[in-house]
Amino acid sequence: MFPGMGQALGAIGSYMNWRNPADVGMGYLGQIPETIKPYLEPYMQAGQWALPRMEQQYGQLMQDPGAVMSRIGAGYQQSPGYQFNVDQATKAAHRAAAAGGMLGSPQEQQQLAGTVSGLANQDYYNYLNKAMGLYQSGLGGAAGLGQMGQRAGSEMATDLAQALMSQASMGYAGQQAANQASGGLWGALGSI
Repeated sequence: MFPGMGQALGAIGSYMNWRNPADVGMGYLGQIPETIKPYLEPYMQAGQWALPRMEQQYGQLMQDPGAVMSRIGAGYQQSPGYQFNVDQATKAAHRAAAAGGMLGSPQEQQQLAGTVSGLANQDYYNYLNKAMGLYQSGLGGAAGLGQMGQRAGSEMATDLAQALMSQASMGYAGQQAANQASGGLWGALGSI
């Protein structure tokens, strides 16, 4: 046997059994996107759903807030307490007018109409304030969904970028190890 032949054959044997550690690590790193996706995707989808709706609503509010209020006000219906208040005010006005001898007079009718009109305005604006509060809650909820989506998208992008950086680092280290092993093999063969 030639001098150094055993060493060369040992180097060839170890090189043939050699596995790139980067390849092993890449198998795990490659699983990261599909592993984290189910956890973050619902939030990203919620944000994608909310964003165009918020843009539309905020655009309408900035462009013509009166139209938004009119649209909301168009759904007004008298509250259950409105008719009760009108009945109570009418009875009180009739009693007062009767006590003063003015029952059925134009003055009493005018005063009663003003009272009923005031009650109607109060009922309408109570409705509008409550509806606008609900509208604002809806916008706030949509904004929250948008923020959750943005955070989830950002987290996923960060995790994927870190996984890619780890893959790049492992690929570099693996190639470097392969080059060294290859150089060691050729060196062992050259010493025969």
